[in-house]
Amino acid sequence: MATVLIVVVVVLVVGLVVWGIASYNGLVRVKNRVESAWAQIEVQLNRRHDLIPNLVETVKGYATHEQSTLEAVVAARNRAVAAGSPGEQAEAEKAVTGALANVFALSEAYPDLKANQSFLSLQTELSETEDRIAYARQYYNDSVNQYNDKIQSFPGVLIARRVGFGPREYFQAEGDARGPVAVDF
Repeated sequence: MATVLIVVVVVLVVGLVVWGIASYNGLVRVKNRVESAWAQIEVQLNRRHDLIPNLVETVKGYATHEQSTLEAVVAARNRAVAAGSPGEQAEAEKAVTGALANVFALSEAYPDLKANQSFLSLQTELSETEDRIAYARQYYNDSVNQYNDKIQSFPGVLIARRVGFGPREYFQAEGDARGPVAVDF
């Protein structure tokens, strides 16, 4: 009888250890997926930020009287580069999007700019980058959703907080940035 009890206790302990290891490893996997998804967003945002100075330089040659618009784009870009958390980044990127919309609106007032091949090329690259950012944001938010579900539901909730896994923040636009951006080309 004592041997059976010892075997049962050993099986339960081994089962709990295996369950704990499997749960922890699952949490690590989804956490790493979130971090990888965030890195992809950063890659696309850096691409966007790298294109902005080229756009500003191209527009400067044509729209010399629009210095405040160009300065607003540069300032918005600098705030976005310095942003930290996903929430701060989303807010900063909202400002970049608005500033870029103003730059692209300038092309209507400057027909030579509108026909400039460099401007058109940068406009196309920025548009493609915006699509990549949207995809990366969606993937990141999906990964955050899976991660948050895993740490807040049973059985993950039993060990997540004990080993330092806390909820992650979504990368989402605030307020009126959630709607479509009006850009007049």
